[in-house]
Amino acid sequence: MFTAKKKAAQSEFWIAADQVVTTAKRGFYAKLDETLDSFGFAAKVRELCAPAYDQSGVGRPGIDPVVYLKMMMVGFFEDLPSERAIAIRQFLNYEWTEATPDHSSLWIIRQRLDGPIYEQVFTLVLSALQEHGLLRGRNVGIDSSVMEANASLRGLVNRNTGEAYWDYVKRLAAQSGIDPEDSAAVRQFDRKRPKQMSNQEWENPDDPDAKIGPKKDGATDMIYKPQTVVDLDTGAIVGAELLPGDQADNKEVATAILEAQQNINAARNQDQEKMTVETTTADKGYYAVSQLQELQREQIKTVICDLISNRRVDKLAAEEQAAVKAAKRSTRSQYGKELLSKRGQHIERAFAHILDCGGMRRATLRGRQNLQKRFKLAAAFYNLSQLMRKLCGVGTPKQCEAMGRGALGAFWDDVIMGLLALAAEWLETKESEEQNHPARLSYSFEFAA
Repeated sequence: MFTAKKKAAQSEFWIAADQVVTTAKRGFYAKLDETLDSFGFAAKVRELCAPAYDQSGVGRPGIDPVVYLKMMMVGFFEDLPSERAIAIRQFLNYEWTEATPDHSSLWIIRQRLDGPIYEQVFTLVLSALQEHGLLRGRNVGIDSSVMEANASLRGLVNRNTGEAYWDYVKRLAAQSGIDPEDSAAVRQFDRKRPKQMSNQEWENPDDPDAKIGPKKDGATDMIYKPQTVVDLDTGAIVGAELLPGDQADNKEVATAILEAQQNINAARNQDQEKMTVETTTADKGYYAVSQLQELQREQIKTVICDLISNRRVDKLAAEEQAAVKAAKRSTRSQYGKELLSKRGQHIERAFAHILDCGGMRRATLRGRQNLQKRFKLAAAFYNLSQLMRKLCGVGTPKQCEAMGRGALGAFWDDVIMGLLALAAEWLETKESEEQNHPARLSYSFEFAA
């Protein structure tokens, strides 16, 4: 027989919200909050966004734009591509009884805030970098990458005939003697056939702004081209633009650099006509003689390698010859080689943080205007991480977590080493006692036997 244990009384299930124990703010997002407070981010953002909100007080109160931007920060730092997955109460200063904004609310706020407000938020963060010496504005680099659009090739429609892409492939397969009803055979035919698809002929009705182009791995897909201009002395992004997927890199280089100069001037509260940029560095894809001329007219040195190794300079006009020769001298100089090395370091790092670690390698939104807003915020948040690294020593949640593990590991190393030292001291004392009292030693052995 056994005696059953008395069942314990069930405790109170519901408790008041004000009795919930809240933990002290610490960790990465506490440091992020401190960084935002250091340059008055919340008050300035509310002032920028005030014209977009109804001030009459009639109707349901709108969601604080600071909450919207903070949720976008969480999505960037935690690599959350979709707005549906974003919510973190303590960082947003939300109580347990308050519901956090859902993705539909974020969509409404994004539509309410127009493009210039996102530009001003980007400039606001850039001005904070200026205050802490993280913006030089002398040597800049430019490059672009690839963002996969939220659209597929199979959804393409012919602009002239309205024929769907899959029907077009089935028709070609039938002309080649393949059964059009055999889906596997048609897909294999589509993979192997040489594709000559033109953006002038095809479009995706779900996202007309997306263009056909090569991805990073060389495969063809619907893409956009994010482009950044980076301060090569500090790594800060001074210009961010989302280009159409079929636009050539060298089409508007000078325009992008001059817009970046305006961002620098705005962050410094300087005259928009002032020029501080001295050099522009880019890869061969940005080489265009006309763009070299425009930059050099602004007294900007062009560190851009010529795409054509055996260019016939003698066939060019006198002004074009001067621009090509000046670019070649800059590229071969010692400072040019150093700038090319910095370009690869800083620009590739920015793209890795924004696209691969910031949830923007594949778009979840549609339309270039929506993605431009998202990309502009991502560039601002990358600059914010640079500022955090300067003020707090950490720039990402993973880095903060790694530093925490490192500190904990060092603590346990100290504890273990201390215990080993005490054990060694105890053994020395024991050996000393046994040497001074041999009878006790023999007695202990006899007792053990």
